[in-house]
Amino acid sequence: MEEAKKRDLVFALDIGTRSIVGVVGEACNEKLKVLAVEVAEHGGRTMIDGQIDNIQKVADLARKVTNRLEERLDVSLTQVCVAAAGRALQTEKGSYALELPAEQIMDEELISQLEAGAVSQAEETLKAAEGDRKQMFLVGYTVSQYRLDHYPLTVLVDHKGTKAEVDVVATFLPGEVIESLYAAMRTAGLQIASMTLEPIAAMNSAIPAELRLLNLALVDIGAGTTDIAICRSGSVVGYTMATIAGDEITEAIMQTFLVDFSTAEEIKRSMRKGESVVYKDILGLENSISYEELLAAIQSPMERLAEAIAKQITEINTGTPSAVFLAGGGSKLCGLREKVAESLGMDERRVAIAGNNFEKSAFSEDVDLQNPEYTTPLGIAISSALGLLNDSYVITLNGERAKLFRSGVLTVRDVLLMNGYTYQDIIGKTGKNLSVTLDGRRIMLRGEPATPAILTVNGEESTISAVVHAGDHIVFTPARHGKDAAMTLGDFLLEQLSLDNRMEELSVGRVLVNNQEVALDVQLENYDVILMLDKASALMESASKMQQEEAEKGIVAETAEPSKAASTSLKVILNGEELDLPAKESGQPYYLMDLLEYSGIDFEHLEEPVSLVVNGEDSGFQRIMKDGDHVNIC
Repeated sequence: MEEAKKRDLVFALDIGTRSIVGVVGEACNEKLKVLAVEVAEHGGRTMIDGQIDNIQKVADLARKVTNRLEERLDVSLTQVCVAAAGRALQTEKGSYALELPAEQIMDEELISQLEAGAVSQAEETLKAAEGDRKQMFLVGYTVSQYRLDHYPLTVLVDHKGTKAEVDVVATFLPGEVIESLYAAMRTAGLQIASMTLEPIAAMNSAIPAELRLLNLALVDIGAGTTDIAICRSGSVVGYTMATIAGDEITEAIMQTFLVDFSTAEEIKRSMRKGESVVYKDILGLENSISYEELLAAIQSPMERLAEAIAKQITEINTGTPSAVFLAGGGSKLCGLREKVAESLGMDERRVAIAGNNFEKSAFSEDVDLQNPEYTTPLGIAISSALGLLNDSYVITLNGERAKLFRSGVLTVRDVLLMNGYTYQDIIGKTGKNLSVTLDGRRIMLRGEPATPAILTVNGEESTISAVVHAGDHIVFTPARHGKDAAMTLGDFLLEQLSLDNRMEELSVGRVLVNNQEVALDVQLENYDVILMLDKASALMESASKMQQEEAEKGIVAETAEPSKAASTSLKVILNGEELDLPAKESGQPYYLMDLLEYSGIDFEHLEEPVSLVVNGEDSGFQRIMKDGDHVNIC
């Protein structure tokens, strides 16, 4: 048995909710020549809404279809092209900004970093919304807006600025959808040669590239999913799905005529205008129903399907398209085409059943291809055979075949993002800074810088904006994030007093952290306030410095709004006695630190830490005081 690869044959499997369709063909004069088609139905509900539920049973049926094709063509089929259903597609918006150290010209590398950051931000938003959901795989993204120094642009390359921003709309598939498809194919003894999305595959078979200058919608109605793709101006601009499909029609027939699922499917397929259908119900009674009776039974779910299709098309296309093509087994349902046209407010002639355009990209000497049910399987094969998808190329990432989804040109950045890496893996993240205040002076301890990622393509150092080609070998070691700034109180004081030539003060003075005396080996935390009480005036000096700094920077505590905090005078209850304070000449509010000099405490001979309580709550020096506050400093 000859290897299919030696004959340059393409083998595609469309793994649907109701059946698996296998297609084998070869490229011939820029078309797909279809050599054989095999169809087999699932024995039970092994697929749910287009997603694999029982991996073993799906694998067994895929193997059965493969064996039939191998016997018919006397070839060995080991590599398969597949498509993931659009049922689980999830879309999220993302934004990102790059602050440049100086005015720079925006090149491809900077733009790649910018877009990668926005895609990762979209993924993080999606993960947060989904909770503990598994890894998400990038399907594709579109840039909705660039900005440079806050000025909107449609093209960023070669412009010069200091701050670049981008907004994107990214589409993801949950990792379990992809992994189950790979697992089923491995169990069937097949290796995935390419993967795309079902709506993209359907578009490639039903709507040739030369027609995509028009605003068209392709609706692939399967048993469990209704996938939708939109094209305009020469390319696919969006895809979505409706949560209702052919199974809802079948279930309505089951309920109305008291039949099992398989009988209901047969009744649906036999529906012809002017003809009756004879069937047996679950009681064993033979019945006959007219076309009109059957149409009445499915009217409600068919209207819901048509309305759902119209709603999704209108939302993603932001309006009614020029024409709509219906594909998939559900498209043959009598009356559906007219209902879709009515729901969209279109002329019925602008809504057509797909199939007439298959001949532009595929032909066969033995198989009748003018069947809308062949839209997706033909599209998968056409996409691979005619090189319409870069994901038909074999690209390895760290020694394994990369998972790829997008059509068009692929960059290293695309490959990394599609395989679960994030912007932080590519660029790295500097450790968090640690901000503390020492004697009224803010000090920033810097986090450790990231260790850069290592990236090579075919053994040579590369950039994330580099375009990848068939057979490329990518090796990527993610950037290592820098450690967060961390320091003990003792190490911090040694460092700071050494810098200030005040080493003698550490041994003779007392130190408070957030108004509490602590051990020198305690780890500092963000926004800690450290006071060295080595002299009688130390505390008051620190209070004065802090007040001055806060006033200059306009920084206020979270407990009050600045506009509300400022006052002409202040009346508080300090240690049980009224205290009237005149307005400050600066117009600044009074802080808790201002009240220290009125507390009556001898700061030169402190025996224990000072307690600061405002209205029954422990407070810090930066708290803004308000009329009527009850303050205890002791």
